[in-house]
Amino acid sequence: MKAEVEAAVRAVRAKSALVPEVAVILGTGLGGLAEQLEAEARIPYEEIPGFPLSTVETHTGRLLLGTLAHRRVVAMQGRFHRYEGHTLQQVAFPVRVMNALGARTLVVSNISGGMHPLWQPGDLMLIADHINLLGDNPLVGPNDETEGPRFPDMSAVYDAELRALARAVALERGIPLREGVYVGVLGPNLETRAEYRMLRQLGADVVGMSTVPEVIVAVHQGMRVLGLSIITDLCFPDALEPASVEQIIAVARSAEPNLTAMVRGVLERLH
Repeated sequence: MKAEVEAAVRAVRAKSALVPEVAVILGTGLGGLAEQLEAEARIPYEEIPGFPLSTVETHTGRLLLGTLAHRRVVAMQGRFHRYEGHTLQQVAFPVRVMNALGARTLVVSNISGGMHPLWQPGDLMLIADHINLLGDNPLVGPNDETEGPRFPDMSAVYDAELRALARAVALERGIPLREGVYVGVLGPNLETRAEYRMLRQLGADVVGMSTVPEVIVAVHQGMRVLGLSIITDLCFPDALEPASVEQIIAVARSAEPNLTAMVRGVLERLH
């Protein structure tokens, strides 16, 4: 794995010498934040060894390096998913590369289905914790002790200080911000009524098909993590209505200005 990471870093360094402080992963329908990034390099994934190609239409598939809110940032404009046929090691590989480039903080965003009865589509949720139901783990296989321990602690995955900054930004800017538990599932189908009941019973507030692998690898490598989710549809078993991808993307885009404001606000306050 180390040789593959080094090869990817060399490819990125050939395009930009910028050493990022923060890594950002932009999920489905959330690529607009990239427009506010003052990029000095835009590198298609196919030009970076080891990067899979994203097959999701709303994922542009580029690695951006530049500045955002006066911070040096590397941003993934589009991510990878297990349901596309990638292994979780492939899904999380870019996090290893961004860490090797210099990033020590990861900001990860996603869209999710809401199971909390008091929350609405378009709400932002600060991820306080997650449940891994992907049926796999990106750390399976030989462990490199130079990157992290064989059995990394996951008692405080989402950094408390970063979450406090996010709450302060939301309060200052008048952005409603929920806080709860994200459950990662395999997909690509949406869940059945019985599955939503089960996930809610397990303690999850929202459900999605990403984020967990990248976060596990980030924590393994000692990165601080902030997670934000846009709730795009309601997943109440007893009042479940069919959801379309078009509708989900439309809600994500309508909520994206709040997400962008949150990320910018947190970056401005980082020590």
